[in-house]
Amino acid sequence: MTQALVCMSHSPLLHHTDPPAETKAAVEAAFAQARAFVQDFDPDLVVNFGPDHYNGFFYDLMPPFCIGFTARGIGDYDSFAGTLDVPGDLAEELAQHVMDRDIDVAISRRMHVDHGAVQPMEILYRGDVAAKPVVPVFVNSVARPLVKMSRIREFGRAVGSYFQGSDKRVLFIGSGGLSHDPPVPRIETATDVQREMLIDGRNPTPQARTAREERTISTALRFAAGQADILDLNPEWDRSFLDVCRSGRVEGFDTYTVDEMAAAAGHSVHEVRTWVAAYSALRACGEYTVDYEFYRPIREYIAGFALTTATLRP
Repeated sequence: MTQALVCMSHSPLLHHTDPPAETKAAVEAAFAQARAFVQDFDPDLVVNFGPDHYNGFFYDLMPPFCIGFTARGIGDYDSFAGTLDVPGDLAEELAQHVMDRDIDVAISRRMHVDHGAVQPMEILYRGDVAAKPVVPVFVNSVARPLVKMSRIREFGRAVGSYFQGSDKRVLFIGSGGLSHDPPVPRIETATDVQREMLIDGRNPTPQARTAREERTISTALRFAAGQADILDLNPEWDRSFLDVCRSGRVEGFDTYTVDEMAAAAGHSVHEVRTWVAAYSALRACGEYTVDYEFYRPIREYIAGFALTTATLRP
């Protein structure tokens, strides 16, 4: 097999809150399954579809998609801070391939990525984010207006088609979701201070970043205690979404709409767009089978927490 997939929820709260021991053990067992899968597959290249949480992309210029020719982790929530091993020439060829298929994708020669993009690599390679060459692919999953889900699928298909027939072992990663509604400011309800951060919040002071992170951690603790005023997790919605992933019929994602998703599963559920892109990329390479699936609604992580692996059928 030359293409495979890992999609997983991420959470900045993994090391900042304390779910029940049985839940933590189940999550760690899922991570171990994914590590074994990736070790066995041993990719030559990782294509990492990731979101951003107003750490690298802002409303002063917010593309729906962006391919990074270089990238650096910003280190939020104690995540990886440093340079990713991005094969720039290949990333540039990929971007041109996608554009030639009538998808207008942005490019960045100085991409900044946050925990949402690097956490899967940290988990799969035990902190060694530079273990494999990686092409970072930003998918806007938080800043409205958001493109239709069918457009995400088409984008993923265009990315995947570049690798179809390649002799490189390519691992597609999708990072984020599922249902969750953390305290991320929204432009339509933001205060003046929040609005400025959403438009151009680059390079915050250490104090500002710490305060922002502490607000999220505090919300998670109150949410776990049933006291936070955010939308609850929605296991029914999450499992329905996983059903579409498992079916192999990626056109099924097209029926999802922005407002319905947010109302049912929270404003940050749109991170599943990274899953849609990754699954569509794999499907462009052939029919696939989901080999492993894990799901738990975990209030301490403010997430319907899921992990799947998939491989192409012979």
